[in-house]
Amino acid sequence: MATTDAQRRSGPSAAYTAPSHFFHVGDTVLVRRSYLHAAAAGVYRVVATLPPSDGQFQYRVRNDEERYERVVAQDRLEPFSAPASSKQDTLIKRTFDRG
Repeated sequence: MATTDAQRRSGPSAAYTAPSHFFHVGDTVLVRRSYLHAAAAGVYRVVATLPPSDGQFQYRVRNDEERYERVVAQDRLEPFSAPASSKQDTLIKRTFDRG
């Protein structure tokens, strides 16, 4: 029983890694809409990472078309990657170029 108490007092084992935020300040994300949380469609930028609430990491996000920031749980966010413009330009050029 003494070893169990000593293990508890020493903290987590060396193999344990604490969960961390998936997104970071400056990341571009999409917010999933739900019937409880209406969010303007579009792309949001992570402004700040917040501590967990109800077991979910939270983020402060901002859409350039809104005048305020939103607090959103991590499970409602998706990473956003803009399409590569060079590939798109090449495809358009190949498709519609007549010269």
